[in-house]
Amino acid sequence: MEYRRLGKTGLKVSEISLGSWLTYGGYVEEQNATASIDKAYDLGVNFFDTANVYMRGEAEIVVGNALKKYTRDSYVLATKVFWPMGDGPNDRGLSRKHVIEQCHASLKRLNTDYVDIYYCHRFDPETPLEETLRALDDLVRQGKILYVGVSEWTAEQISEAVLLADKKLLDRIVVNQPQYSMLERYIEKEVLPVSEKHGIGQVVWSPLAQGVLTGKYQKGAKAPEGSRASQEKYNSLFGLLTDENLDKVELLKGVAADNDLSLANLALAWILRQKNVASALVGASRPEQVEQNVKASGVKLTEETLTRIEEILK
Repeated sequence: MEYRRLGKTGLKVSEISLGSWLTYGGYVEEQNATASIDKAYDLGVNFFDTANVYMRGEAEIVVGNALKKYTRDSYVLATKVFWPMGDGPNDRGLSRKHVIEQCHASLKRLNTDYVDIYYCHRFDPETPLEETLRALDDLVRQGKILYVGVSEWTAEQISEAVLLADKKLLDRIVVNQPQYSMLERYIEKEVLPVSEKHGIGQVVWSPLAQGVLTGKYQKGAKAPEGSRASQEKYNSLFGLLTDENLDKVELLKGVAADNDLSLANLALAWILRQKNVASALVGASRPEQVEQNVKASGVKLTEETLTRIEEILK
């Protein structure tokens, strides 16, 4: 496993990190979730990601239970705040009240004194940005969070937050968590340049496009039994499971074979070609999936290979 600095911080995270969205606390039984975390840790993954909203706190509990056997300083732990955690008017968003209360609730579920990274899971247009940044700054000063992050914020929102934090001498954003894969590249136009300018690193989610870039889905064929797309509510994989994308996948399989890589590892190595990407966040329902994905760490794709990939994707 190789490690990268998170933006311009001194924090080093594994190039492959393990997340718990749509998996731990529900879709994946706790035994498999724990085994996947253990396998990741054994293979050098030091970065684990969850969120309060994943299965309404259940994922945090699973992650916390799985990690408690390891010394706290040996791994980097991230969670998030924004989405509704109840039916009340203050049970959502980035108000000072919700941020502080949910941080305390997450720490309790994770059974830890602090999280390394605390993400604003989305931008909140109903809360003054300074209110959110001051709440986060207080949590940093209290030692309950070490670094501040955002997820799916626009380039303009990131810039505004950085400038305001600098003006008010508040702890600034150091990490962004956007969706990024061969099949979803919106961050390349504005988010990456702005982040690089301000020293903000990327930890990207869905680098395998919800499993489409593993090659397990075939055009015109039924989704494999037990796969995410076999569940009715996820059958389109958030719009990524299209004939156009599956045609690209078939061509990419040839590129992967020519490089002696699995399609998934080609997709992850392609993500990691970006210097501003600190880590690719993968999900796993079985330890074997972790074992396969970590092989992408350290893989360098040639210019010729990158050109072939670009021709297929465009």
